[in-house]
Amino acid sequence: MDSRTSRAAALILGALLAAAAQAQFPARPVTLVLPSAPGDPTDLIARVLQPKMSERLGQQLVVENRPGGSGVIASAAVAKAAPDGHTLLLALSAHAINPIALKELPYDTFRDFAPVTLLARFPLFVGAHPSVKGSNLREFIEAAKAQPGRLNFASPGPGTLSFLVGEEINRRSGLDGVHLPFKGGAPAVQALLANQAQICVISLNLMQAHFQSGRLKALAVTSAKRIAQLPKVPTVAESGFPGFEAYNWFGVFAPAATPPAVIARLNGDFAAALQDAEVRQKLGAVGFESVGSSPQELDRFVRREFEHWDKFAREFDVKFD
Repeated sequence: MDSRTSRAAALILGALLAAAAQAQFPARPVTLVLPSAPGDPTDLIARVLQPKMSERLGQQLVVENRPGGSGVIASAAVAKAAPDGHTLLLALSAHAINPIALKELPYDTFRDFAPVTLLARFPLFVGAHPSVKGSNLREFIEAAKAQPGRLNFASPGPGTLSFLVGEEINRRSGLDGVHLPFKGGAPAVQALLANQAQICVISLNLMQAHFQSGRLKALAVTSAKRIAQLPKVPTVAESGFPGFEAYNWFGVFAPAATPPAVIARLNGDFAAALQDAEVRQKLGAVGFESVGSSPQELDRFVRREFEHWDKFAREFDVKFD
């Protein structure tokens, strides 16, 4: 058999194997592993997508919460799973930050996962205890700088986007705020409500009810433009940080070596679920923007996120412990 015939045979065999993988998938329920506890943003989007994805897959989509370790526990479990598409990771922005924040990881962020799709993104809000001065971020910073040493800012933990955005506002404005890390978004918000911390940068779904009741106030939003849910709240960019923009995001990843045909099937099913009117309404109600992307677009996006925050952390010598 000459080399040309061998290459042709290999291509045919590859196509047959890919078709077989797609035809057999899914052969059983698909598990979506989450790096967060029930009630956090990843859990919210997973529960919204769960029934639609189960319909499309023809198998149950099982949501499994594995919180802890800034997402490392969940990511490590998926990295070691069989590369057949039946175990997936629903990653948050910490997925791109962990290689910066943590000295050692039990996996390689860029080699051990196959990107599937960028599901959605959402801005964060700078929330404050009502006792602090200022009705927006600019006024708050001016008042806080006049009383140095009295500012604590809470976050769901080192290595989260909330922490990095809080640090960027803190460092670039010249504030001397003390970081109070917590294990998750809900405990961070509770610290804000108790005035243990004066500000917290976190998702709208965890603070919206408190904004409405007046127990907390919204100082700014990290999106490029103001959002429809709270149109009177200025952006961080409007508040003295030109060009500032930051979004938390949700991406789906499979173990590396998952067959391309399975990745393509999953990508198409997630894209269709995101286009469902009920899904879009539920996600939009809490400030989530449906995206959908190709696997290649997700890979490029994660690498850009890593490069951006790595540069910031180096510039300001940010500590994650």
